[in-house]
Amino acid sequence: MDQATHNKIVSFLWGIADDVLRDLFKRGKYPDVILPMCVLRRMDAVLEPTKKAVLDTKAMLDTAGITEQSAALAAAAGQAFYNTSRFTLRALKSRASRQQLLADFEDYLNGFSKNIQDILASCRA
Repeated sequence: MDQATHNKIVSFLWGIADDVLRDLFKRGKYPDVILPMCVLRRMDAVLEPTKKAVLDTKAMLDTAGITEQSAALAAAAGQAFYNTSRFTLRALKSRASRQQLLADFEDYLNGFSKNIQDILASCRA
């Protein structure tokens, strides 16, 4: 990606943040939201093609009573990480109830593999 394209994307993202997040967060605090959400969206996009395979593998492992599932789920995802939540960010976007959205978003975050959970925990600290 060339520098001009990169700068356009960065300006676009911060423009959205300025327009949408300005009154929801203290001035200067919304970078603490926008960057993690961009990272989550990127991981979500990487996992999207294998989401059904991961969910099917999880169901099969649960039915078989297998407790150590990480390696099989990572293999199903084709990545070093996976998400076993039934939700994607795209699906969460259409949630009508704010209270239900919070519960579903927490379910989505809790569905990530341990390595991603460790990263998320360090962000919350």
